Amino acid sequence: MTDAPCIFPTLRFRDSGRMLDWLKKAFGFNEHAVYRDGDAIAHAELHLGSSIIMIGQAKDDEYGRLVGNPDSRRTDAIYIAVADADAAHARAKKAGAVIVQPLRDTDHNSREFTCRDPEGNLWAFGTYWPIVEPEMSDRASGRARA
Repeated sequence: MTDAPCIFPTLRFRDSGRMLDWLKKAFGFNEHAVYRDGDAIAHAELHLGSSIIMIGQAKDDEYGRLVGNPDSRRTDAIYIAVADADAAHARAKKAGAVIVQPLRDTDHNSREFTCRDPEGNLWAFGTYWPIVEPEMSDRASGRARA
């Protein structure tokens, strides 16, 4: 295990079971681990390549109150770097994603689009692929390079 931080976006859905299936169909996610609570998903880890998101059922528990109601105003979005934005767009559109910014070429050399899932979450897909060089992550973590 590395001591470097890892980021795992987490989402809670009103209908976590339906959204698990939809995310697989629309965006190509695969199940890594799924823990059910009856028909609801208590916790699931979905991967796309080596990236993982975690999802679960929206509920009125301590953490749910911190996260907020899925119907309230949101300021979050998830960006997914892809090799082929046209293929990702076609797949998402076919699955019923609401395209809110059409497929386009940007000034920063990315081909991208933005859509909403059935529960209103904002997802952006593009060919812009940020990379952290190893020496940058070493400096950020305070480790000296040998």
